[in-house]
Amino acid sequence: QVRLAESGGGLVQAGGSLRLSCAASGRTFKSLAMAWFRQAPGKEREFVASSSWSGARKFYTDSAKGRFAISLDNAKNTAYLQMNNLKPEDTAVYFCAAEVNPGDDYVSRIKPGYEVWGQGTQVTVSS
Repeated sequence: QVRLAESGGGLVQAGGSLRLSCAASGRTFKSLAMAWFRQAPGKEREFVASSSWSGARKFYTDSAKGRFAISLDNAKNTAYLQMNNLKPEDTAVYFCAAEVNPGDDYVSRIKPGYEVWGQGTQVTVSS
C-alpha cells in the first residue's frame, strides 16, 4: 500500500509563505496523481489544488489561483504546495491525497478521486 506523509505546516503572518510537502512511500507504482485539500474548523474538506503525474494538467480552486502552486517531483515521489500571500482564511488542516496508477494525465478535483490520504498538517495564518 502507498502511504503519504505531509510536512511543512506552521504558523505564519498574513502575507507570508509556506511550502507544504507530501512524500509517498510504500509499494511501487507507475503513476501517482496528487492533490491538496484543506479543512477549516466546522467546515467541509475542500479542494485546493491537484496535479497529474505528468504535470501537464493542474487545477486550482479559485481562491488559490495566483497564490498557490502545486508541483510534483517524480524522482522523489513528492508533491509540494507552495503557498504565497497567505490570508487568515487559508487557516486549515491541509491534507495530501493520491490516486495510485491512474495514468500519467489523470487528475481530479473531488475527494472520491483519490484513494490514499495523509494525516494532515496544520496551517495557521495570523492577521
